[in-house]
Amino acid sequence: MNATIKLENVKHFPVLLNEVISIISPLYGGTFIDCTFGQGGYSKKILENSSNKVYAIDRDCSSIKIINTFKKKYQSRFEFENRKFSEISNLEKNIKDLKGIIFDLGYSINQIKDPEKGLSFNNKGKLNMRMGLNNFSADDIVNKLGQKELAKIFKIFGEEKSSSIISKKIISFRKNKNIQTENLVDIINSVKKKRFSKIHNATKVFQALRIIVNNEISELISGLINSFKILPVGGILVIVTFHSIEDKIVKFFLKNYSEYKNVSRYLPSRIEKKNLFKLINKKPIIPSTNEIKLNPASRSAKLRYGVKLNNHFDFSEFTKKFNYLLDVEKIAKGI
Repeated sequence: MNATIKLENVKHFPVLLNEVISIISPLYGGTFIDCTFGQGGYSKKILENSSNKVYAIDRDCSSIKIINTFKKKYQSRFEFENRKFSEISNLEKNIKDLKGIIFDLGYSINQIKDPEKGLSFNNKGKLNMRMGLNNFSADDIVNKLGQKELAKIFKIFGEEKSSSIISKKIISFRKNKNIQTENLVDIINSVKKKRFSKIHNATKVFQALRIIVNNEISELISGLINSFKILPVGGILVIVTFHSIEDKIVKFFLKNYSEYKNVSRYLPSRIEKKNLFKLINKKPIIPSTNEIKLNPASRSAKLRYGVKLNNHFDFSEFTKKFNYLLDVEKIAKGI
């Protein structure tokens, strides 16, 4: 109960809020989908304009108090569904005059501070990291998978150079007892104790666990593809990422489908790939110095966006590009 009270008093700052609003505001006067409602920062700002409607989704329904407040205040202009954003295409029949879709792939400070979710390496007790609508937890991953599987998850999803040593120590430790959050942090610190960095030793391993527990790779890839399918021509897709793997996926999706390939002049023009997006900014938008001072967690954020140009699509190249990440996700199937 005390933890809940504290969480309600934690101040959450929507990242790159002004930049997101400046991008979508020319399209005001319709419906916007907020794919990661969280604490409702983007939705609230969009709904300040009475000509807008927001359809919000989130796999985590722990913000039910905020959601109910929004429903009461904005009534028919606000809808919410407890869904993964890979399921966004299911909303198509309910939405009229869709103008834009927004993804904020970060976690709110409320979620990070919530001991029940176990996202922070400062927590103690059983590992979790489930954000809702999950099939397994971080406890299942760490205490059930083999050394090679763990090493691969830490290396690919966490970009952890010490993945092999850490995974071996995990296997050794759990012969006597199940590994809990504090045990995992101790194991990581024992391997990386001589390294000095502003980034906590456990950050990369915890990132890797969070990604696989929540199927973040397949969720993002499916979410982007299905968003494109329901977005009308002229609509805008906005994505804020927080780590290099997410940004690599989003960058490829927008950039690859907004450029013409170099096609030989001797080949028929009909094979030329159609551009799916128009990119106003080819480089990502990053937080200002002032925003980073106010909210240090925003320092890794990158905003990319594109305007949809046509309904033609073939995303086989996109999914093929990231098959190696999707294969790592499959390691956890069958736990």
